[in-house]
Amino acid sequence: MCYTHFPQYSSQLCFETRDRLLTLNLMRTVHVSLGSRSYPIFIGGKILADLGGHCAQLQLGRRCVIISDENVAPLYASKAAASLRKAGCEPLLVTVPAGETSKNVKMFQTCCDRLASHRLERASFIIALGGGVVGDLAGFVAAAYLRGIAFVQAPTTLLAQVDSSVGGKVGVNLVAGKNLVGAFHQPRLVLCDLAVLRTLPPREFRSGLAEVIKYGIIYDAALFARLERDLPKLLRRDSDVLAEVVARCCEIKAEVVRQDETETGVRAILNFGHTIGHAIEAISGYGKYLHGEAISIGQVAAAKLSVRAAGLPVKEAERIEKLFVRAGLPAVIKLSARRQTALIEAMRLDKKVSAGQIRFVLARRIGQVEPGHKIATEWIGEVIARRETVAV
Repeated sequence: MCYTHFPQYSSQLCFETRDRLLTLNLMRTVHVSLGSRSYPIFIGGKILADLGGHCAQLQLGRRCVIISDENVAPLYASKAAASLRKAGCEPLLVTVPAGETSKNVKMFQTCCDRLASHRLERASFIIALGGGVVGDLAGFVAAAYLRGIAFVQAPTTLLAQVDSSVGGKVGVNLVAGKNLVGAFHQPRLVLCDLAVLRTLPPREFRSGLAEVIKYGIIYDAALFARLERDLPKLLRRDSDVLAEVVARCCEIKAEVVRQDETETGVRAILNFGHTIGHAIEAISGYGKYLHGEAISIGQVAAAKLSVRAAGLPVKEAERIEKLFVRAGLPAVIKLSARRQTALIEAMRLDKKVSAGQIRFVLARRIGQVEPGHKIATEWIGEVIARRETVAV
């Protein structure tokens, strides 16, 4: 953990207006409608420079902290801080180690201590500059510090832009399981700068595609078909296709969150493949698999369970598996009998367990899923143990 103070410079607020950006087709806007907690998602190229201007419009305060990680901070923290200074803010940079292992209670406390040393007040705010780990950690800090202060999401990975930065679920992991400590705390703004994805390593970009594919499976068959058609362009990070796909994923997430902000009903569909995926991350020590890789395996397994328990046609399950494989993501995992037992036990700690029963989101067809399915433990073992594709 390290931190850097950015001094305030007096200068006139200067950033491109929203109308101009829209006219140039450089920015798309998606609204998350939650009454007094509503907020916009801005999606476009090279819009990180507008961060300070948007924060100033929202009147979030002057004193702020950028929480980032050791990979992202050297690339983008100075640009974000410069934009905030132009808007009259006083930013401090807090840098955490990169990776899922930073998403824990100890790092949460360290960040809170840094906020206290910077004397953040309730009229202050946090910027999460990074991927899903940074967003979840920084958001949880914002939710808890002084019983809640404002925060802004500036996601720098594809996975964070389409999924974890939207919806207000924030938290940290325990050794026992993923996201077992957390809160619902909505951001005031999400700023998705597509230009930053150019520096994303190929493995991280493919990891994000796992969440993109998920939206097609759970909500939008037309999006799934488009991904099948345009996957080569996405893998090349074609700007037009990328902008449209990110915007569509954010629209779906925003609509689901609007219907069920605190996950008491329909929002559970966003967890398709995540029960198994989170358990894979837990038994692997939060490091061997990226989140997208783990939930890719989980979604393929959920598709196979869906054939058995929800009537998903076999051909559609095959389409699902094929798309993940084409995206360069793992589809199965080799586990010993002992590790399979550990996986099942990790799933029993999942937040969606009810009365000790593991419950799954399963698909009836591509574009339509249902939460709450009870699955026999032996079925899970059979699906995980299958070897239809090359194992990782």
